[in-house]
Amino acid sequence: MVMKNILATGVAGFIGFHLTKRLVKEGYRVIGLDNINDYYSTDLKYDRLTQLGIKKGSIIEDKPVPSKTHENLQFIKTDLENKAVIDDLFADNGFDVVINLAAQAGVRYSLEDPYRYIDSNITGFLNLLEAARHHPVEHFIYASSSSVYGANTSMPFATSDNVDHPMSLYAASKKSNELMAHTYSNLFDIPTTGLRFFTVYGPWGRPDMALFLFTEAMLNDEPIKVFNHGNMERDFTYIDDIVEGIKRLIPKPPTPNPDWTGDDPDPATSFAPYRIFNIGNSSPVHLMDFIHEIENQLGMEAEKNMMPMQPGDVPKTWADVEDLFEYIDFRPQIKVKEGIRNFVEWYKEYYKSEVQS
Repeated sequence: MVMKNILATGVAGFIGFHLTKRLVKEGYRVIGLDNINDYYSTDLKYDRLTQLGIKKGSIIEDKPVPSKTHENLQFIKTDLENKAVIDDLFADNGFDVVINLAAQAGVRYSLEDPYRYIDSNITGFLNLLEAARHHPVEHFIYASSSSVYGANTSMPFATSDNVDHPMSLYAASKKSNELMAHTYSNLFDIPTTGLRFFTVYGPWGRPDMALFLFTEAMLNDEPIKVFNHGNMERDFTYIDDIVEGIKRLIPKPPTPNPDWTGDDPDPATSFAPYRIFNIGNSSPVHLMDFIHEIENQLGMEAEKNMMPMQPGDVPKTWADVEDLFEYIDFRPQIKVKEGIRNFVEWYKEYYKSEVQS
């Protein structure tokens, strides 16, 4: 089988790093892109890149550099908003597949700096679509988010649901990506697949996510912030299951749905080569149970500061993923107990000089 030439964005990020590691291991030719912004620790991002054979000192702004350990991997530090660089990348490399995981992340941060979300998640996404328009690809996969479900309360969340009531600008930017992708699928026949991620966790995770924040605070004898007084549920999904799902989607670009009708439009499919999937565990966990499992793995009890709900947040997420499981013949394998144990082991090893004995 001829291995695909892939542009993967956000490769210094949590999901992008794990996915890139898997793709190069399996022989795909990958150019990884990231702007290494300071939304959270750039040290963690550079350390992820080091795992891929990309040393900080070798990085040249806006120029691809080769990995020291993977001959089928190059890395370029640039912004998605840099249209000239993006256009040149597509023209020079003839990508078969685009996997866009780069974005300004975070629900709460979108209240502080909304312009970052427009620059990266809207303008940057448009640059990728335009490049794919002029340099056609076989499959354009991109990260959406469970946040698009917003004010919806009917559970589990299904891709057939209306998602017109976002609770944050981050969510609105992700819904915008889905609409933009459909437009380009329709006008330019680009096969696009949007993935609504549900609370991804695991080793090398993001420092702004609950598992990281709770573990860090507990190991430093600090209280943890428990929002909505603990009355939260999340469809926690382990990183390896997410990566497996994305990998299985690569050779399966969407095709037009022959049964689609404008009289009863299905939001998840189209008359164009367009598809939306939830990608999650489909097994929501109560926040307090999640915290108790962290306590079990750390062998200590957390001091808990019970807090009100944060603006832009939602009390529960739960993914209906039957259509994805059917499409790729895969169900998540990792339970929360195992996933938290793996994260805690990684955290202690990575921060061993900082962890209190």
